[in-house]
Amino acid sequence: MILEIAQIDVKPGMEAEFEAGIAKASVIFKAAKGCRSFAVRRSIEKPQRYRLHIEWETLENHTVDFTGSQAWKDYRAMVSPCFEAPPSVEHTELALQAF
Repeated sequence: MILEIAQIDVKPGMEAEFEAGIAKASVIFKAAKGCRSFAVRRSIEKPQRYRLHIEWETLENHTVDFTGSQAWKDYRAMVSPCFEAPPSVEHTELALQAF
C-alpha cells in the first residue's frame, strides 16, 4: 500500500472554489482503480492549507491509471488556479499489519 499526502496552500479568498474542486475530486479518486481511501483535512493554524490523504494499492495505479485520465485533467484544471504554490506531495509505503 502507498499513502500519498499532498499539502496544498490555497490563495486567500479561493477556499470555496478549491473545496468545490475537492468535492468533485472525492468522487474521482474513490472511483479510481486501486484507490482505497481519500480524505481531506484543513489546517487549524493556517486556514488556507489543506492536506489530502490518499491510500493506493500500488503506486503504479496512481501514476499509470489515474494521472493520465481525463477526470484527473478536468480536476486539475478546476483547482490549479486556486493554488498559491505547486502542491508538495509525498508517497509513503504502508506495511500491511496482520491482526
